[in-house]
Amino acid sequence: MRNDPASTANAVLHRVGGPANVVSVAHCMTRLRLTLADPAAVDEEGLRALPGVLGVVSDGPTRQVVLGPGAVDEVTAEVEARVAAGRPEPAATRPGERTTTVRTALRRVANVFVPLIPALIGCGILSGVNGLLLNTGLLPALTPALSAIASAFLALIAVFVGHNTAKEFGGTPVLGGAVAAVVVYPGVAKVTAFGTHLAPGQGGVLGALAAALLATRVEKWVRGRVPDALDVLLTPTVTVLVSGLVTLYGLMYTAGAVATAVGTAANWLLATAGAAAGLLLGGLFLPLVMLGLHQALIPVHTTLIEQQGYTVLLPLLAMAGAGQVGAALAVYVRLRHDASLPTLSLRTTIRSALPAGLLGVGEPLIYGVSLPLGRPFLTACAGGAAGGAFVGFFAMLGTKVGATAIGPSGWALFPLLTGNRGAGAAVAVYGGGLLTGYLVGFLATYVFGFPRRPRVGAPA
Repeated sequence: MRNDPASTANAVLHRVGGPANVVSVAHCMTRLRLTLADPAAVDEEGLRALPGVLGVVSDGPTRQVVLGPGAVDEVTAEVEARVAAGRPEPAATRPGERTTTVRTALRRVANVFVPLIPALIGCGILSGVNGLLLNTGLLPALTPALSAIASAFLALIAVFVGHNTAKEFGGTPVLGGAVAAVVVYPGVAKVTAFGTHLAPGQGGVLGALAAALLATRVEKWVRGRVPDALDVLLTPTVTVLVSGLVTLYGLMYTAGAVATAVGTAANWLLATAGAAAGLLLGGLFLPLVMLGLHQALIPVHTTLIEQQGYTVLLPLLAMAGAGQVGAALAVYVRLRHDASLPTLSLRTTIRSALPAGLLGVGEPLIYGVSLPLGRPFLTACAGGAAGGAFVGFFAMLGTKVGATAIGPSGWALFPLLTGNRGAGAAVAVYGGGLLTGYLVGFLATYVFGFPRRPRVGAPA
């Protein structure tokens, strides 16, 4: 039975010190993120023990409460309403909110892109369906419409990135979107910068992000210096003009070079050291998920999708989830003869969390199974490394596997798979990687995931 979002929100707030202790509220696909004024006021054990809470990640003043997909949206809305009702000042005006840590900066960038994931998933699936129809020659009257629907969002994603960037960093969202729109406006083809004509979309989401960040800084600078009577006229005008000119004559060219370098580096890495790269990426992704830093890779994925039509990194990283599933299965099997209450509870957790793990939602297994046990977390990483090496090895042989959208993983990624040799080859290689991750994660955990019991009569 699904937990009531309102009850969960009340319980979470009670255990983090009440609404007055919450500085800001955000969420990703699975986690509620709370920045707290006084982290010492948190009842950590009580928070972890709440029904529906799959895990808690503590990071300085921030608490990430793992709730799972779907539930996190509803609980976040309830939490936001309660925090807003009990707070006299907006979160942005509270002292101490700004930090300069790299991890906080990465999370804020992730907050720009996470709200875009549902549209990326929907459009990615439609793009895959449209590709199948085109390849098979079916429904030729429908494919132009599907192509338009699937491609429109990605063509204008820069505007959404600009809007979200300004909103996240304290600017006026529509001004961020207006400046970022310059990046994709067809008329930029008439503008010459550094001796060459600009191309619409040059710089992609990276250029849009930089443009909106600049617009936010310019807006704040202007607003603090013009009279209130002229603010409504001068602030937006100067913001759009200055930021737009810098975007055209600097940011688009620079961001375009960076975006090109990202695509070139990804292709070179997979072609020359694909197995090693897959081993490293698949093995290290679970720790990134544990720390909540995996969302920082979204701009890289989005850039690759813009350039090549798919991201080659996501299938590699998805192998970490396969290792996690294999490790959980090994724990379940190894403990099948243990009738103690903690073991029975652990086996129940595994049974309930495995479906989510197979679909690529790894937090329930991480925080409920492998991380508390210790060794199975490391052996799960080994399984992910093996699966990543499998997919990377085929990339070295010339068969690249990519995803047309980001968000899903595990089995849920199959509808989004494509590659340089078609969807069929991509599905086969990805499926082989999953099986490798399952198998190695299982065997490594079964053999090495538990402390060796001392032999009878051996010294303690």
